[in-house]
Formats: sequence, structure tokens, C-alpha cells
Amino acid sequence: MQQLAEWVLGNGITVLGQRISWAELVGQLCALAVVFLAQRRTLATWPVQVAATVLLFAVYASAHLGGLAVRQVIILLISVYGWWAWQRRSDPVYGVVVRRAGLRERLVLLAALVLGTTAFALLLEATGASWAPWPDAWIFVGTAVAFWAQGRGLVEFWLVWLAVDAVGVPLQFASGLHFSAAIYVVFAVLVVHGWWSWNRTARVQRAAERTSVGG
Repeated sequence: MQQLAEWVLGNGITVLGQRISWAELVGQLCALAVVFLAQRRTLATWPVQVAATVLLFAVYASAHLGGLAVRQVIILLISVYGWWAWQRRSDPVYGVVVRRAGLRERLVLLAALVLGTTAFALLLEATGASWAPWPDAWIFVGTAVAFWAQGRGLVEFWLVWLAVDAVGVPLQFASGLHFSAAIYVVFAVLVVHGWWSWNRTARVQRAAERTSVGG
């Protein structure tokens, strides 16, 4: 297993003078595929996400980005929850049932982002696990919150992802992970489309529920 990890990290391709390891290339492409799958609310979202987390854990650990590396472990755990939750919330017509968060849920999301980022950044600073503790912590916590909200079918998870991308792009560039930075830019475009798509679906599902209750 160690030899395999060393091979996928030590070998790859060069694009425009930038070396991209196989682990980074395949991991980020899997992560990109997850966005497409999430837009379509398919259960395949989660196993593909698991593959991405395994590869990207190796990439970020080798780049000394402790927050991003540990983030992959958290994503793996949340992916298991999301897989289970989406199976329970499936609908024969609309796929996964999605909805907008209520005021209380939005406040919980905001509090988790602010308090979680502060606590984790201080931990990274104390342990020296990251050279960029605050943006690293924001991405880590934001990702965990986004995946949790996605598992619950909340439309707002796309907005959390957009906030993560806004910090992730410059951090990836500064870390020398230029391919990952480019993928994050593509993420941002897809996230905006995903938010629009889920918003529309949420309105349709809510209207269908009201018609069903009224009938």
C-alpha cells in the first residue's frame, strides 16, 4: 500500500510546465465529478466522493496542509452519512428530496462556520500542522458543513461551497497545486449552476407537497 501511495504521488503528467501527480489528477477529477452527480441528486455522488477523499488525503498530506488532509477524513465519514441519508430521502419522481433551510438551520450553519473555523485555526497554529492555518481551517470547516447540509438536502449547501472555493483557489495556487486551483475555479462555476438547479427543484417539490396536502 505504501509503495502504491508513493507511486501515485511521485508520478504523473506535466501540463504547461506544471507537474500534476496521478493522485492529484484523478482525485480532483473525481471531486469534480461529484459536483455533476450532486446536481443530478444521484446516489453515485457518495462512492465517487469516497474515491476522491482517499487520493486527495495523500496529496494534501504530502503538501503539509494538515487541515486539508484531515478534511478528507471528515468528508469520508460524512459521505457515509450522506449516502445513508439520501437513500432514506429518495423520491421516485424528483430523486433526493431537497429544500431550503429554515432560519434556525441557517443560524446553525453560520455558527458552525464561524466557531468551527476559529477553533480549528487555533489548533492548527498550536500544532504547526499548516503554514496557512486560517484559510486552511475555513476550507476544512466549510467543507464539513457543506457536506453535512448536502446530506440533509439543504439548498444552502451550494452557497457554503462557494465560500469555500473563494478561499480555496488562492490557497491552492500558493501551495503550488495549480491544477487543483484550476479545478476549484471550475467548481465555483458548477456550484452556481447547482444552486440554481436545486433551488428550482426545491420550489417544484414544495409546490407538489402543497398540492398533495390541499388535494
